[in-house]
Amino acid sequence: MVKQSIFGRMAQLTRANINALLDQAEDPQKMLDQMVRDFTNSIAEAESAVAQTIGNLRMMQDDYNEDIESARSWGNKALAASRKADEYRASGDAADAQKFDNLAKVAIQRQMSSENEAKGAEPTIASQTEIVEKLKDGLNQMRGKLNELTVKRDQLIARSRTAQAQQQVHDAVKSIDFMDPTSEVGRFEEKIRREEARVRGQQELASSSLDAQFESLEDLGEQTEIEARLAALKSGSGSRSAIGQGADSDADTATDTAAAGAPSKSETTY
Repeated sequence: MVKQSIFGRMAQLTRANINALLDQAEDPQKMLDQMVRDFTNSIAEAESAVAQTIGNLRMMQDDYNEDIESARSWGNKALAASRKADEYRASGDAADAQKFDNLAKVAIQRQMSSENEAKGAEPTIASQTEIVEKLKDGLNQMRGKLNELTVKRDQLIARSRTAQAQQQVHDAVKSIDFMDPTSEVGRFEEKIRREEARVRGQQELASSSLDAQFESLEDLGEQTEIEARLAALKSGSGSRSAIGQGADSDADTATDTAAAGAPSKSETTY
């Protein structure tokens, strides 16, 4: 039971995979065209079969008509032979009268045989006529179905092409969706933003480097001044102007102020 179940599942899986492959490989237009071709071929085969049946019916009808005509002809011959026999009998020629009576009997026998053949063919002809009429109706229905299938195929193909066109338009619009970060435009925008950020970083770095250069220049000026004052101190020249210049100026200013505000000695005596 387990082995049979496994084999059954394997067979079902195989059928499912094959059907899935067939579904993927199916092209609606090709499949519909093939359906129209198959149905057209079926109609052609049906037409051939119906034509053969009609031909057989027409042959039976021809045979029937021939039997009817043969029966009528043999009836006329029997009548003519019987009249001839009566003429010979009236004239007293019994031998010829008997001869023509025998011919009339033969003609009557042939007439009956033809009538029997015609009568035997009538049921067959009637049934075949009914069958032919049904076959014609069925053939006409098949032709109508073919027309419907052709119209339906054209409609479905048109709908399929419309759906494909809509899908293509949708894909095209989606590929240039500015708000979609996964689109090509979004990718290019992100790339440009990165380049702009890199340029800003380079500018900021260059600006920082320039500030550092100016600061180094200021430090160099201060160091130069220090070196100059040290040299002046060592040489003893310009010491008052170079070192403590601000303090000496303040002292001189204070002395002058005091001298101006203090009374003289003679003024004090008096």
